[in-house]
Amino acid sequence: EVQKHSVHTLVFRSLKRTHDMFVADNAKPIPLDEESHKVKMAVKLRTEYGSVLHMPTLKENMREKGGPATGDPYGHKQYSGNQGQELEYMITGTHPYPPGPGVALTADTKIQRMPSESAAQSLAVALPASQSRLDANRTAAGVGEIYRHAGISERSQPTGMSVAMMEAGGNKNSALVAKKAPTMPKPQWHPPWKLYRVISGHLGWVRCIAVEPGNQWFVTGSADRTIKIWDLASGKLKLSLTGHISTVRGVIVSARSPYLFSCGEDKQVKCWDLEYNKVIRHYHGHLSAVYGLDLHPTIDVLVTCSRDSTARIWDVRTKASVHTLSGHTNAVATVKCQAAEPQIITGSHDTTIRLWDLVAGKTRVTLTNHKKSVRAVILHPRHYTFASGSPDNIKQWKFPDGNFIQNLSGHNAIINTLAVNSDGVLVSGADNGTMHLWDWRTGYNFQRVHAAVQPGSLDSESGIFACVFDQSESRLLTAEADKTIKVYKEDDTATEETHPVSWKPEIIKRKRF
Repeated sequence: EVQKHSVHTLVFRSLKRTHDMFVADNAKPIPLDEESHKVKMAVKLRTEYGSVLHMPTLKENMREKGGPATGDPYGHKQYSGNQGQELEYMITGTHPYPPGPGVALTADTKIQRMPSESAAQSLAVALPASQSRLDANRTAAGVGEIYRHAGISERSQPTGMSVAMMEAGGNKNSALVAKKAPTMPKPQWHPPWKLYRVISGHLGWVRCIAVEPGNQWFVTGSADRTIKIWDLASGKLKLSLTGHISTVRGVIVSARSPYLFSCGEDKQVKCWDLEYNKVIRHYHGHLSAVYGLDLHPTIDVLVTCSRDSTARIWDVRTKASVHTLSGHTNAVATVKCQAAEPQIITGSHDTTIRLWDLVAGKTRVTLTNHKKSVRAVILHPRHYTFASGSPDNIKQWKFPDGNFIQNLSGHNAIINTLAVNSDGVLVSGADNGTMHLWDWRTGYNFQRVHAAVQPGSLDSESGIFACVFDQSESRLLTAEADKTIKVYKEDDTATEETHPVSWKPEIIKRKRF
């Protein structure tokens, strides 16, 4: 019996067959038309080198003295100025200039010094042989070379090389290089992730999540005002901490000391000693809800960001506010720290991302490419790059100056959180409960997940507020609006044959902001 498929499946299979049939011809250059190419190159030569065609050429550039160069496909006349003598170097005098300020430049008043013979000889001696030849080339721009290379067709060069690479004085002329449109490289294959555990216990939205450095347990903060610590292997509740008087918006566990830091909408930033399970420090200063926090990886510094449009840097031990990072014009939604410069990165509801100088407490770079609020920023664990998430796009950037790399388009929702692992799997979690998984290098979206809400919850309570990989990067934990924590793992049974990459090498627009 023939298995029935939906129209969508049949159309997709037909598309894939068509793509596989023509993939070998994809992005191949159109055959070169010799006649039009000659005309084009002749026009370019006249336009770009017209000012130097009258200059003498070096003897080594002449195939036959006084005649056109052999291999010149255009039959142009060769300009040979000094036919009887060999030109080793060429030194010209200064430009005409008046004898004093305010004097009009006329034939009577102009001064123009020519170099003396001894000075010219000493200059030629001072230059190494190769350098003097290059300088001569730079002055008299090897017309023979230009003509000789102009007619070389693309067939004699490997694919992707320039149509005709001309060298004028050792400098490659980029104007004559045929640039090929960039195509997306084939993405690395990643196994799909599947849901394997749902942990419930909170009585409100789970707003934040962090895994401790030893990978034994993880911690969550919730709208029920509690912080809960869970066993990572079994998913069992180990401990509940109370103390915040409003929603807990950020938690992080220190790798340098047995401390847990938390912040919330009650404007409080707390340091918990995990040996006594008590608050030992408060960090006072924010004027409104504190939305996120991060620890510096190498020094005892805590950074928090708030709805009061600032980020603050705190000395963990003394509780002193080292810097107040002001500059954003709306709530600062996320903050990240790293050991390399720039050490602090913030994303804000004013649509900008700022890279900060930790020592000076000032902005190094402001990135204004996003059109909507930036609620999530994530740093790649191995590359010197980072990504930012906003409803308009996920964008990738290069440190230290925040150079734009590419857009990851397709997750059309309010992106609350981003996570990335060393294998190059980027996860974006959104307010509508959808989670997209991307290949970091190519920006290919290889999986989309929308897990069902907990029984008894409304569909509108489908939302992901935070996600994080555990320390082994084999588990993905999400904090959700249905009051649960969901745990995902890679599907061990999946192979590249059972889950092929349905990818086509489309031309990508890297500079679309």
